[in-house]
Amino acid sequence: MRALPFIVPVVAATAVLLQGCATAPVPNPSPRPSWHRPAVQGGMSRLTPEQARDATVYALGLVGTPYRYGGNTPESGFDCSGLIAHVYSRAAGLTSPRSTAGLQDWGQNVTMDDLRTGDLVLFGASTQITHAGIFVGQDRFVHAPSSGGQVRLERISTPYWSRRLLAVRRP
Repeated sequence: MRALPFIVPVVAATAVLLQGCATAPVPNPSPRPSWHRPAVQGGMSRLTPEQARDATVYALGLVGTPYRYGGNTPESGFDCSGLIAHVYSRAAGLTSPRSTAGLQDWGQNVTMDDLRTGDLVLFGASTQITHAGIFVGQDRFVHAPSSGGQVRLERISTPYWSRRLLAVRRP
C-alpha cells in the first residue's frame, strides 16, 4: 500500500506529458511563394519588387508543365495566358486578364531599358498580341508555347522572339 502514494504522482505527471504530445501540431508554412498585398498608387495596383521576385521564382518552378490550350493549373497544363494568370494570382494575389489581347492593356508600358524580372513580354506577328511570357532575367522568359509540349525557358534575343516582341508590361 505504501507504493500507491508514489504511483499517483507518477501517473499524473505521465498524463500531463502525454497530453502535450496530443495537442494539434502547428501547421507548416505553405510552400507557395509569399503573399504580398499589391502596392496601390493613385487607386491602381502595381507589382511590388517582392511580388515580382515571387512571380519569377514561381514561374521558373513551372518549367516542364505540359501545354494545354485553355489550361490554367499545373495539374491541367497551361496555355500562355493561363500560365500568367496562375503565376500572378498565386505569387502576387493579382488577377490578370485571361487572354493575350487583354494582357496588352494590363499594367503599365515599360521600355526594354527598364525591363525587370516579373514583367510581361508580349509577342505577335504585327500589332496584335498573340503570345505572352514572364521575364525572369538574363535575356530569358518563361512561357507556355502553343507548340512544343510544355512550359519552357527561352531567350528573348533569339531571332524568332526578338522579331516578334511588341511590348513589355509591368503588372
